[in-house]
Amino acid sequence: MTSEHVAVVDLGYGDAGKGTVVDALCGDGGVRAVLRFNGGAQAAHNVVAPDGRHHTFAQFGSGTFAGVPTHLTRFVVVDPLALAAEAASLGNPFHLLTIDADALLVTPWHRAANQVRERRRGGGRHGSCGMGIGQTMEYALSNADAPRAADVRSAALRLKLAAVRDRLVAAFGPLDAPPLDDVVAAFRAFGAAVSIVDASYTAKLLREGRCVFEGAQGVLLDEWRGWHPYTTWSTTTFDNVAELCDSFERLGVVRTYTTRHGAGPFVTEAPLDLPEAHNGVGQWQGAFRVGHFDAVAHRYAVEVAGGVDALAVTHLDAPSRCPALRICTSYDVADRLEPGPFRDLAYQRELTALVSRAEPAALHRPASFVDDIADLLGAPVRLESWGPNRTGKRFRTAVRVPAPAR
Repeated sequence: MTSEHVAVVDLGYGDAGKGTVVDALCGDGGVRAVLRFNGGAQAAHNVVAPDGRHHTFAQFGSGTFAGVPTHLTRFVVVDPLALAAEAASLGNPFHLLTIDADALLVTPWHRAANQVRERRRGGGRHGSCGMGIGQTMEYALSNADAPRAADVRSAALRLKLAAVRDRLVAAFGPLDAPPLDDVVAAFRAFGAAVSIVDASYTAKLLREGRCVFEGAQGVLLDEWRGWHPYTTWSTTTFDNVAELCDSFERLGVVRTYTTRHGAGPFVTEAPLDLPEAHNGVGQWQGAFRVGHFDAVAHRYAVEVAGGVDALAVTHLDAPSRCPALRICTSYDVADRLEPGPFRDLAYQRELTALVSRAEPAALHRPASFVDDIADLLGAPVRLESWGPNRTGKRFRTAVRVPAPAR
């Protein structure tokens, strides 16, 4: 393993195993902190500890079982109520948690408005998690007084929460949310329990030791690069990490088979016998879908993410359990997906239309999924994952040698 910082990004539609990869990276005791750099409480990173404990990490970092602190950077959308519930299930390890004062806060009205919007879409849902993350980010774009982490200790908290309630009720009608005073009290209690820090804290952590940046969701769901409109309100590439850290290893995570949770194009979807213990039908997302490894889509993800230094390949036990599993190397409509201009959603809609009508043109069963995936994505495999916990991980030789000390 290298001594430099590592950023863990999913090269698919999420659910590739970022949590178990982060847990493995933290297992040697040499990590100063896990920094979350996008998303929020909709993350669902399953980690099984060597002693059998299981937790689906949402806002706490996936290094928590290893005792590694979590820092929620300014790019994370923090849900105080969901975070308090997660903390309780973990034994309230608030001593391991810090939150950037500028992080946006999800309120019960954001969540309720998100769910109203999804219901109104009927059969045309986008695959939202129903957690209010996108609603919170959308609200902040047009309201400079959007609640942030620092506000839980501010005299302005009640006014800001009341404004959220009133504006969203005006836009969506009556919303299923607790009374204002109850929310204010809960947010105040949250502020008393957590450590809220200023913008300089991230740089302090990076100076103090090796850090792991833990991403949420996947590049194919990116707000600007995914199949619009079946995307998230979040930057899922390495871009946010690059704003926080000058030098880091880019580690892309893929499964040996491609998955998607919810609506949207999925070229290689197939009725493969690959049951998922920790993923099922979500009330808002919809069904958990599986298919052959989609090298075309994953190559696109690598390109729009700015490249990767190495790969982590998970679920390496799946090919032996599923003889029908294949790798797709081309579509009938294209061998390659061409990235468009950055932040051009009209282009992304065109790309979505192309992918929506595509079918696999070439499927094969490789002798080695690890070697084939490395060749197809143009990056060495640094971590192999053969099981749900650290004991099922195999690290390969580091892909970059740290520069000599000056």
